[in-house]
Amino acid sequence: MDRRVALIKTFYRGLPTDRVKLEVSAYGFDFLAQLERRGIQLEYGELTLTEVLHKYKLTKITETQMDELLSWHVASLCNVCLYFDRQANPLFSFNLDNNHAHDGSRLIPEVQLAVRALVERLNALGCNPLVIASGRGYHVWCRLEAPIANERLYSLMLHTAAGSLLTLHQQGFDTNNMKFNLYPDIRIQDRVSLRLFGSEHAKNHVFSCILNGETLLDEEASWAFFRHHMENKTMTVDAFDKAYDTVVR
Repeated sequence: MDRRVALIKTFYRGLPTDRVKLEVSAYGFDFLAQLERRGIQLEYGELTLTEVLHKYKLTKITETQMDELLSWHVASLCNVCLYFDRQANPLFSFNLDNNHAHDGSRLIPEVQLAVRALVERLNALGCNPLVIASGRGYHVWCRLEAPIANERLYSLMLHTAAGSLLTLHQQGFDTNNMKFNLYPDIRIQDRVSLRLFGSEHAKNHVFSCILNGETLLDEEASWAFFRHHMENKTMTVDAFDKAYDTVVR
C-alpha cells in the first residue's frame, strides 16, 4: 500500500468509509458502469457545466474499494471526501472559504485573518489544529484520541468560530465576505462531506499544502508535517473536555 494512503487511513480513522463523495473529471454511462461493476452504488450525481469536475455520492464501498479510491486521490486523479458519523466522531473541522458573492477568485484578507484568529484560539484551548490550504480558503482539522458526541463537538466549534469572527469585526472587516462551515454539522450531517488531505485542488490543480504558522509548506514537507502532527498532536478526551468547559460552560 502507498504510504500516503496508509497515512490518510490512519489520520481519518473513525470516519465512515462505506460512503464517499467523489469529485472527478470523469462522467457518463461508461464511468458509472465501471463503478457498478465494482459493486459500488451511486446515490446521486452532480454534473457541472464548467466540466472542471463532477460530484458523485457513492455507497456500499468495501475496504478494498476505498483503498483504490484513496490511491486515485493521492495520484490526483480525483478528490475523496468523507462524511461524518451521525452520532460521534474522532475529528472535527472548520472550513473557511471566500464568499462567492464577494469575490470568488482569490484568498481575501478576511479569510487570512480569520484562520489566524481561529488557530490562536484552538491552540490556547489545546486543540492542536492542522491547517490545510484549499483554494480560496482553509480546512482546519482537529484530531481526537476517541470519538466525541457530535453535539459537544458542534458546540465547541460554534463558540470558537464566533470568537474568531468577533476578531474580524473588531478590526473593521465585514464577516459577510467569508463563509465559516463546521463539520460535523448536527443540522445537515448526512448531506455534507469534506475533502481529505493529500490531493490537488480540483479547480486550480495545486496540491493542498499545510500551513505551518505563516509558512505554506511544499508538498513533501506537508506530508512529513501531516505524519508528525498525527503522531504527536492528537487531542486527548480529557483535553477536549477541558476546552469544552472553557468555552461552552
